[in-house]
Amino acid sequence: MANPLKPSDLKQSAKNIKTRFVAISWRDLAISFGPIALLVIIAIWLAIKFIHPAPPSTLTIATGAENSSFWKTAEKYKVILARNGIKLKIVSSEGSLDNLKKLSDPHSGVDVGFVQGGVVGDLPIDGLVSLGSISYVPVSVFYRNTDSRDRLNRLSELRGKRIAIGVPGSGSRVLALTLLKANGIELGGSTELLDMGGDEAAQALADGKIDAAFLMGDSASPPTMVKLLHTPGINLLDFSQADAYARRFSYLNELRIPRGLFDFGKNIPSRDIHLIAPTAELIARDDLHPALSDMLIDAAKEVHSGANVLQHAGEFPAPLAHEFPISEDATRYYKSGKSFFYRSGLPFWLASLVDRTLVVLLPIILLLIPGFKLVPLLYGWRIKSRIYRWYGALIALERAIATDTEEEHEALLKRLDRIEEGVNRMKMPLAFADQFYVLREHIGFVRSRLLGKI
Repeated sequence: MANPLKPSDLKQSAKNIKTRFVAISWRDLAISFGPIALLVIIAIWLAIKFIHPAPPSTLTIATGAENSSFWKTAEKYKVILARNGIKLKIVSSEGSLDNLKKLSDPHSGVDVGFVQGGVVGDLPIDGLVSLGSISYVPVSVFYRNTDSRDRLNRLSELRGKRIAIGVPGSGSRVLALTLLKANGIELGGSTELLDMGGDEAAQALADGKIDAAFLMGDSASPPTMVKLLHTPGINLLDFSQADAYARRFSYLNELRIPRGLFDFGKNIPSRDIHLIAPTAELIARDDLHPALSDMLIDAAKEVHSGANVLQHAGEFPAPLAHEFPISEDATRYYKSGKSFFYRSGLPFWLASLVDRTLVVLLPIILLLIPGFKLVPLLYGWRIKSRIYRWYGALIALERAIATDTEEEHEALLKRLDRIEEGVNRMKMPLAFADQFYVLREHIGFVRSRLLGKI
């Protein structure tokens, strides 16, 4: 027979039970927070891994010769970027081809540059992206022809002539050679191709020393074109195949110069003239900071969005993809503009700091909101599972009561004592005290059944 409980045993048992209750189980709470904390740590690690560092305060751009149109454009960019604390370093070059070589060289220190379409050729352009086109660069081919009734409208008609194609390293020369080759005219043939450009080529044409000249960019400035168009015996080639060129070469566009554009009084030109034109693009390395990409396109928008004789207002800058892919940051800008903080009026450095901080905070907040709802459930599940674990042992013991021998019942009673002792040692939050006492009642119920068998 089991020994009856003494009053001292009841007091000690009550004392043991009382000391097991706590306001909250910090260990269980910490473990419940574990999965959420792990997810937050992973989110922070991923955010830090992919977050862009603070944008550099200095940017280097490759332009062209000093005082060229690209150089002057960069000077305007420099003033605009300086408003946001960005210093723009301007590097002179021989032209688009030289700019592209500098951009392709990771040791050149050049971050961005002006590149005219059609100059890529076999040069490696991996790691380079376009921030968009900023203007048309029309191909103007002037030629000598004393008979106004016998005007040229195809490049192939220049075969056997003396043609100025631009200086080495210039985009004009590269494109001129490409277009002439497409018409069966190449270096070393019967046609004399001269490394001459700009004012030198224009003057040589006016003096009759050459028969034709490719003028592009700075070489084809409005004053130069007007001067040549007013010169007797010099005409501007009307590209009758302009549409075909635009279809054949993806970087070319068809332009139309309406009659009288340069001089209404003298009706110059006397008829509509079709030209072909690549665009000048803002090319950057693909690791250019997104904030600087936005600032550059912003500057380009301020400088190039106006109307002129070749473009409508708002036509440039534009995400026209030719030989270079449009960068993801530029695509985002053209679709939705700058990010909220950069257009909110905050100083550039502060907007950058807030923007980068949000990249870290946002995933944390998104995880913590459902996490705070999940933690109480995990916490409750841990406490209840501690109680339910004893129910498994208690049910197994109750099923064994059906055995017949008194010795087996005595063994079961000792097992029940160990169960009760283990239950009394549990650290139980007060919020779950009711379930704790229900478990003790069930232990008492099984004990009464067991004592009834002994």
